[in-house]
Amino acid sequence: MVGGSVVARPIVPRIIEGRWLRRRRWVALSLMLLFAALPFVTIGGAPAILLDVAARRFHFFGATFLPTDGVLLMFLLLTIFAGILLVTALVGRAWCGWACPQTVYMDFLFRPLERWVLGAAAKKGELSGRRLLLLTLYAALSVMLGNLFLSYFVGYQAVWRWMQASPTEAWTPFLVMAVTAGLVFFDFAYFREQTCTVVCPYARLQSVLLDPASDIIAYDVGRGEPRGLGKRRDDLGSCVDCNACVTACPTGIDIRNGLQLECIACAQCVDACDAIMDRTGQARGLIRYATQLELTGGPTKARRLRPRVLLYAGLTLALLATLVVLITGRAPAEVTVLRGTTMPWVLQEGKIRNQLRVKVANHSLEPERYSISTSGLAEVELIAPENPLPVAADGQATTTIFVLAPPSAFRAGRASLTLQVTGARGFQSQTPVTLLGPMERSAP
Repeated sequence: MVGGSVVARPIVPRIIEGRWLRRRRWVALSLMLLFAALPFVTIGGAPAILLDVAARRFHFFGATFLPTDGVLLMFLLLTIFAGILLVTALVGRAWCGWACPQTVYMDFLFRPLERWVLGAAAKKGELSGRRLLLLTLYAALSVMLGNLFLSYFVGYQAVWRWMQASPTEAWTPFLVMAVTAGLVFFDFAYFREQTCTVVCPYARLQSVLLDPASDIIAYDVGRGEPRGLGKRRDDLGSCVDCNACVTACPTGIDIRNGLQLECIACAQCVDACDAIMDRTGQARGLIRYATQLELTGGPTKARRLRPRVLLYAGLTLALLATLVVLITGRAPAEVTVLRGTTMPWVLQEGKIRNQLRVKVANHSLEPERYSISTSGLAEVELIAPENPLPVAADGQATTTIFVLAPPSAFRAGRASLTLQVTGARGFQSQTPVTLLGPMERSAP
């Protein structure tokens, strides 16, 4: 931070091939392929993931959530949060180094492209023509990712249709895509590792989420110190002070200074140090995945089933089980009956008329037609403009109905009946409804 503003530090980490980099590369390629493929995957006739904000309908791996499913959404978010607590307690910031989109795309798409275009000039700021080419490629990738991101909210069919049309025909999605592409370009072309070190709140929570038995990337101080370069290693530790771990770090930290919030657990320093240990004829593992207990003389294999892990695991399983039960146990449709927004009741042709609004949410993956009827009150006339009411698959529809009842049916200005909604596939809902009417006049 200089003068209260963030100053970009151009970090170009040195890439050293090693076992961890190869493993992360396969994971990253799989995740990028998954991200690109998910908008085109369907489960049970519905998109695998579609966050249709405009229609207020969310598809998530075979489950559909509507605005009325607030409880389900709450349990889904709580389950994800508890899962993050569990993973962090077990393997530290594995999410940051292995699965976070920021790390995946930075280390395995944008930085490799930068090395390919600029070569040795990446650190020197030379070859302005090549840099212009690089920024052009960055912009093209950002637009591609912007359109891909938009497809998670409107579906790939709509995105493809808009891509073939003029932006003036769909200003709102075009602006959403443009803003998203601009943010992606700014992030990966300029802000880069500062997203992890300055913006991301997860790093600042690690002191709370981690414990001494959590796996972290760590430097073995007992083995490495005192560090130095010399032929007589008897008086020195294993660290030759080559700074290979520093030059390989994508956030520019020195892991030998201990656990730091900037560390994303990518293990690039581990590969760099292992390569130096091989060249100096020493055992690997001076920098490695380890626990703080292990590095301070505790057990080599820290206990996995410790109280914190058991608590997080139990909480995650309980929330997940509750979510599954709620999803599998919910009815194929949901009916909501609301009173009309006009006068409470109207006298019409000698009968008392009540206006009601019936909203039906169809949770099935097939379109359905729902019949509306009444029971429990004699001489009642039902007027429904749409009966049966058609509702699209995973959709909802609202219709206005009118219920006419004789004045004799009312006691103290109220009359009760049951509104029945029946679907063609066996669904039936019965909702008690209270009609409003005139109060009885007392005798003089």
